Amino acid sequence: MATPALDLGVPVAEYGTGLQVTRVHRAPDGGLGGTGAFLWWHGPGPRRVGALRVPARSAALVPDLGPVVTAALLATGTPYGDGLLHRAAGSASAAAWLRDPRPQAGRLVAHSLAAAARALRALHGVPLPQGPQPPPPPGVRRLREWAAGTGPLAPAAARLRRRAREVWGGDRTERLLGWADDAVRPSGPGAPVVPLHGWASTGSLVPPRSRGRVALLTGEDLGAGRRELDLGWMLGDLVELAWSSPLHRAAAESAGLLSVTDLQRVFLGAYEADGSEGDGRERGDHGPAGPVYDPVVVGRCAVLRVVTHMRDFATYCEWSDELLDYLAFTAELIDEEGRRAVPRGVS
Repeated sequence: MATPALDLGVPVAEYGTGLQVTRVHRAPDGGLGGTGAFLWWHGPGPRRVGALRVPARSAALVPDLGPVVTAALLATGTPYGDGLLHRAAGSASAAAWLRDPRPQAGRLVAHSLAAAARALRALHGVPLPQGPQPPPPPGVRRLREWAAGTGPLAPAAARLRRRAREVWGGDRTERLLGWADDAVRPSGPGAPVVPLHGWASTGSLVPPRSRGRVALLTGEDLGAGRRELDLGWMLGDLVELAWSSPLHRAAAESAGLLSVTDLQRVFLGAYEADGSEGDGRERGDHGPAGPVYDPVVVGRCAVLRVVTHMRDFATYCEWSDELLDYLAFTAELIDEEGRRAVPRGVS
């Protein structure tokens, strides 16, 4: 059902790529009743075909976390024009706050990551119904088609794939494809398929501006697969940040500033500690089947996230020589199986 017509007014923030356009507006009702003072509209970018919509089968599985005050709200979008409209208590994403050098910004992001981890744990604990399962998240499908060369590619993405074969070689590509398959169709024991957010990232995570709850914008990327895919997706964002941002390279050596490793520990620690009824474990209990998640698979899924970002940049933002640096970086990540995404001692 489409959202009733609203006069959204002039956006307070607007940005986008060929894949997606984001506009942030003040809510006309001012967020009365704690519903969120801002409206986030996500719409298709100029190189994306079709409207953004939430998959119906997956949307029905998203839990209402209103009563769980320590968890982020899974702010599922409602149709508005050819995009989706989300409510949130903030006007800037965690990705934006991560560019702020003030210590309090880092603490706000840490708080938001912990809340997101609890929300994901609740989502992953929802049983999948009988019958056809939701499909894998679209990001993994885009990655697989690009790496395998099974779909049409934009010129810059085709160029990137040719250079990837030169830099990576066939073995790294095959490993990446194997990890992508395992993330959505696990074959081993102890790796159930669960509902997935599909794009758990610092860009979809919205801390409150002052009062209110953390929101994890949720919508067209919902799907199903291993829980490690959502965890690795968020951690891959942080791995890329540690590599690309001078601010966060310096934070690792600065007293009083949270490093990327600190943020990774906060996120995974909150996920581990927040037992949910859906998975049959008590709080903090790894249970007889072993740990809540497989840290090796989480690291591999973090690599999938970084490579998908690289692929999407080439597809929707054209060629940049910076992509050559990404190819060298992702070759390192593949060789180490994304181990830097999971700090020692977390799991």
